[in-house]
Amino acid sequence: MGWKEETAMSNKEKFISEALEENMTFVALCHKFGISRECGYKWLRRYRESGLKGLCELSRKPHICPIKTPISLENRILSIRDKHPAWGGRKIYAYLQQKGIKELPNPSTITRILHRHNKICEEQSLKHTAFKRFEHELPNQLWQMDFKGHFAIGSGRCHPLTILDDHSRYAISLKACANEQKTTVELKLIDIFREYGLPERITMDNGTPWGTSTVEGYSALEVWLILLGIKTSHSRPLHPQTQGKDERFHRTLKEELLNRKHFANLEVTQEAFDEWKQCYNHERPHEACGMNPPASRYQVSTRSYPEKIPLIEYETGSIVKRITRKGYLKFQGGVYYISQTMARLPVKITESARIGIMEVYLKHQKIKELDLINKIAAKKIV
Repeated sequence: MGWKEETAMSNKEKFISEALEENMTFVALCHKFGISRECGYKWLRRYRESGLKGLCELSRKPHICPIKTPISLENRILSIRDKHPAWGGRKIYAYLQQKGIKELPNPSTITRILHRHNKICEEQSLKHTAFKRFEHELPNQLWQMDFKGHFAIGSGRCHPLTILDDHSRYAISLKACANEQKTTVELKLIDIFREYGLPERITMDNGTPWGTSTVEGYSALEVWLILLGIKTSHSRPLHPQTQGKDERFHRTLKEELLNRKHFANLEVTQEAFDEWKQCYNHERPHEACGMNPPASRYQVSTRSYPEKIPLIEYETGSIVKRITRKGYLKFQGGVYYISQTMARLPVKITESARIGIMEVYLKHQKIKELDLINKIAAKKIV
C-alpha cells in the first residue's frame, strides 16, 4: 500500500529518520508506515545517494520512446496539412506512401499528431465519414455535369462548370465561366471533348442550360449532345443526390480551395482551378479509389470529338419522319409535340411492345412515346 500524495514527502522523511535510529526492526518499521520492504529499501538507498532530494517523486515518462514519430516526419505531416487543410490522417498517410516514404506511422497516429497540434476540428472531421456509392464499371460510361454555385470575385462573379467521371471520380472539367449560358457551356465542352474524347452518357440537372422550361421539350444544348452521339439524362427534380458524386466534388472544392482564397478575376480563378484540379486528379488520395488518386483509374475516351456534326442516319426500312418547324411530329393522323429545338430534324419511329404505343428516336436516344389510341405524346423521356 502506497502513501497518500499530500503526506508522501513528510512520511518519507519520518521513515528515513526512524530507519537511521534503528529502534525497531526494518520489517516492523515498514509495517508501521504501511509500505513493503522493497519500497523501504528503495527510499533508504535514494536518501544515502542523494539526500532528501532523492526522496522526490521521479517522472514516469520514458527517457526514450522507440516508436515515437521522428520530428522531421512529424513536421512533414504538419506541412502537408498546412498545404491541404482538408486532408485527414488517411489521406496524408496514402499521400506519403505514394511519395515512397518508408516506416510511416499508421493513419490513426497521423490523426493524433494533427489533433495534438490543433489542426483538426472535431465537428469538421465528423463530416468526412466514408460513404459507398454506386459507380459505373468503366471510365467515360457516365459523366456528371453541373455548375457549382457561383461566387463573387474582384471583377464580378464566377460560375464553375464541373464535370466528374462517374467511375474514377476524375475531374474532367473545372472551368471558371462568366455565366451559365448555352453558348458558354458549348464552347467549354468543345475544348473538353477535344482533350478527353466523348463519353457514352452525360447526366445533368433540370435547370438552365441543361433543361428547358417546357416539360415536354429538350434544351438546345441537350439536342446538340445527342447529335454528337452522346446519351443524355437528367436527375430527378428535387433529388440532387442523383448527381451525388459531382455534388461531393463541389463540397471538396469549396473546403479545399474556395473557402480559403479570394480571386481578382476569371483568369486568376482559372489558374487556381487548374492547379487544384491537377492535385485533385493526380496527387490527392480518394476514398472511393482505394486511397489512390482518380488518375489511377481514368483513361481518355476512345471516341474522338467530330469537328462536324455527323449525318443523321437510320437503318434501311425504318420509319423516318421530319419534325416540323414548330417542333411537332405528324404521324398516322395525329399531331404530337416533340420539341422545337429539334425542328426539321429526322426522327425514327418504332413499334413498342405495348399495344398502341410507338417510340420516337433521335439518333440513338429515345425521346418520346406516342399514344396512337389517345393521340397524345408522353412527356420527355429522361
